[in-house]
Amino acid sequence: MDRAAGVMVGLACGDALGAAYEFGGPYSADMPVEMKGGGAFGWEPGEWTDDTAMAIPLLEIVESGERPRGYNLRPAVQRWIEWMNDAKDVGNQTSAVLGEAELAARGDYYRLDIAAETAAREFQERFPDAAGNGSLMRTAPYGLVGQDLEYVARTAAGQSELTHPHHDAMAACAIWSAAISHAVDTGELDLRKGLEASAGEVLDEAAHSLWLSRIEEAETHPPEHFTKNGWVVQALQGAWSSIVHSGNRAENDPHHVRRALEIAVRGGGDTDTVAAIAGGLIGAAYGVSAIPLEWKRRIHGWPGWRAEELIEHAVNATRMWNEQNKDFDNSWPSIDYCDYSDWRAIDTCIAHPHDRGVYLGGIGAFNRFPEDVDAVVSLCRIGRRQVPDSVSREDRVSVWLVDSAAAEDNQYVDFTLTEAADMVARMRKEGKTVLLHCVQAHSRTPAVGALYAARHLGVPIDDALRDINAVLPMANPNPAFIAAIRRIATTGAEE
Repeated sequence: MDRAAGVMVGLACGDALGAAYEFGGPYSADMPVEMKGGGAFGWEPGEWTDDTAMAIPLLEIVESGERPRGYNLRPAVQRWIEWMNDAKDVGNQTSAVLGEAELAARGDYYRLDIAAETAAREFQERFPDAAGNGSLMRTAPYGLVGQDLEYVARTAAGQSELTHPHHDAMAACAIWSAAISHAVDTGELDLRKGLEASAGEVLDEAAHSLWLSRIEEAETHPPEHFTKNGWVVQALQGAWSSIVHSGNRAENDPHHVRRALEIAVRGGGDTDTVAAIAGGLIGAAYGVSAIPLEWKRRIHGWPGWRAEELIEHAVNATRMWNEQNKDFDNSWPSIDYCDYSDWRAIDTCIAHPHDRGVYLGGIGAFNRFPEDVDAVVSLCRIGRRQVPDSVSREDRVSVWLVDSAAAEDNQYVDFTLTEAADMVARMRKEGKTVLLHCVQAHSRTPAVGALYAARHLGVPIDDALRDINAVLPMANPNPAFIAAIRRIATTGAEE
């Protein structure tokens, strides 16, 4: 589920990160890349663009369990038209095709898929070289379809026909989506798996050889080499280049995610789209737990979603295809409240011994919520409505952290604990009063609370642990967490 969630959150983070830099660059290698908003279309900080907006209707179809092809794509066309009417930015080809499809369908829902395909073919006939990146940017949800890679490749190519029927656009969607599916299944970053899956399904022998050479070119040149990245081929090359030139998956370094999306943006041009494409694949390989919390906290956009909705729908999509005939509406992440009533001692809510602006608590703290709290960092699963409405959605952060000493349960334990502690510090600098909680304030909360004190308040880590254990009645961090926070603390205080 971690890697499935990483597909959509990675896509959206790359999209929102690149939005401010679109049409500029290439940028210098030392330029800070920030999710700052602005840009040509006046984006809000963290607001995603058409890349993520157009992927969401496809995600909803995948989540429904219907085969995401043919007439089952009608809801996506309908949703795209609804979105397009108020969108800040729509690609030229997409706008022309969907506008014509809306006119041709004349309000008849059952004609939408054929109307879109017809309009797309007619557009291609008028502009035979048109091969924009508008279908590749939205194809990531096909990586959540729990079928063989050949099926993923074939159906992803099919969704391209709705607006971008050029053979390069269809091939790119097939290759990239199959690679995402492989990454979700295995954690591997291997674009050649997508190429192999597309052979025979979408690509003939000549096209296969051509695309292999294009992949090899991406692996030998940096992202800024691909300056014509509005073209689907160079958009794919720029995205793959940013991944392979920013880290090695074998090293299992979660910082690879940040580096990849930042250099995708520095490559310039269609920065939001290239970074979004890269984000869907690298997010699938590393999982949502490797994506910086500050990015996850900020992302939002049409249709009123934030990271939580992307995670919910992505997790449910992959479960729908792999755990058929189960009721997902009554389980996390689709419930309003996670029931921890069988757990004991969950009502703890005590001020941090070294910072009265931070409360340390269990899940029951929501039932006697301190009036001054206006930010929440959750270290356990919570329901959609568990956090009181008095806390704005932007000030609610959920950390993907399992209370386990097993390495396989928290493969980036140092990164995750550091991100959580640093998020508390960031919120405090913003003037927020923070509730840091897990279920019982037993292991996760004291570990992160102690690390926060060590990194940001100058308290020696063992003193911080002792002081927090003294005020939390259930405090007993697991050995892996203790080892990790001691390891992290030796690198110094706040970075």
